[in-house]
Amino acid sequence: MTRFGIEEEFLFLDEHSLVPVALSAGTRERITRLRTGGEVTTEYLTSQIECLTEPVRTGADAEAQLRHLRGLIGWHAQEQQAIAAGTGTPFATTRSSTISPSPHYDVVAEQLGHLSRDHEVNGLHVHVEVLDEEERVRALDRVRGWLPVLLALTGNSPFVDGRDTTFASWRSILIRRLPASWGPPRFRDIGEYRAGVQKLIDLGAIADAASLSWAARISERYPTVEVRVFDAQLTATDAVFAAALSRAIVLTDDQSPADTGVEGIDASLWAAARRGMDARVIDPTTGEVDDARTVAERMLAVIAPALRELGDEDRVGEGIERLRTLGTGADRQRRAVDEGGTPGLARLLLAGTPAPHPVPRADPQSETESEPTPIPSP
Repeated sequence: MTRFGIEEEFLFLDEHSLVPVALSAGTRERITRLRTGGEVTTEYLTSQIECLTEPVRTGADAEAQLRHLRGLIGWHAQEQQAIAAGTGTPFATTRSSTISPSPHYDVVAEQLGHLSRDHEVNGLHVHVEVLDEEERVRALDRVRGWLPVLLALTGNSPFVDGRDTTFASWRSILIRRLPASWGPPRFRDIGEYRAGVQKLIDLGAIADAASLSWAARISERYPTVEVRVFDAQLTATDAVFAAALSRAIVLTDDQSPADTGVEGIDASLWAAARRGMDARVIDPTTGEVDDARTVAERMLAVIAPALRELGDEDRVGEGIERLRTLGTGADRQRRAVDEGGTPGLARLLLAGTPAPHPVPRADPQSETESEPTPIPSP
């Protein structure tokens, strides 16, 4: 069975104001040195952290690892009176986040300049193993047409500066400002892909191939196709739902997609970022415009054989039903604010990264920091 992996990014937010807060140096060192049931690493900003699963073959294994990792970072976040939030953008911000110390991030920060000041974004990246290089290019072409409907299903960043943006995925709009972002072009073979990436490097638009911000790309680190269109998700279950869809699309090799130009894909991505499941997008099976819900049904019909073969049919069906009853992450965030204000949203975000046991509050009179109790693997 084809392996896949999931990378999740989280913002540490103050538990009351929901603005990003930097992890203390000691916390960052402790949390990133643990290597059990996946990995935790630093991210671009000191208020961010990234969790990576090991390569897995089943959705159950992926979800078990994500729950373990989310519990780990949830414990450390609550130790700092913060929430490790699975959301594409923070509810509010002071724009005071700093860049994590790293030679690579120094290069990226120099490249982005002022954009780094409010680039507080979290994504979900899904790696699907494809061992043959030329097949990776063909798989990338299969994925690109479905990117808008995948975003419509998973938008989870409706707020910025304490206000409703009216977008389902404001993260996607922020990503659009970066070079080589949103829909990838269509490539005939791996040579053309490499030449296209090298041209962007020669232009100075990106520092290296690892800096590509396309919504799907060929990974430079692993033999995988990497689907990057998703906002960070509220729950581990939501994240694995997105991963299951990604794997099935990559492995369904008889789609005969319509020749959807990158302009049409990008316009559809904008529509999906704006209106979520109420968007109208281009159907890659016909090249015609239709509503996102209808296109999602066609996508599920196309990939149904792969879902059955991979054992993901029930998981994806449950995910679709969850969307029908609860809505997308953006819908759930808005409802939490409407019903409970900022505290209501804090409870929703906290539920996605719950600490597995109570976190003792530090005695303000004590100068001794206690070590966290180890969290067992699932």
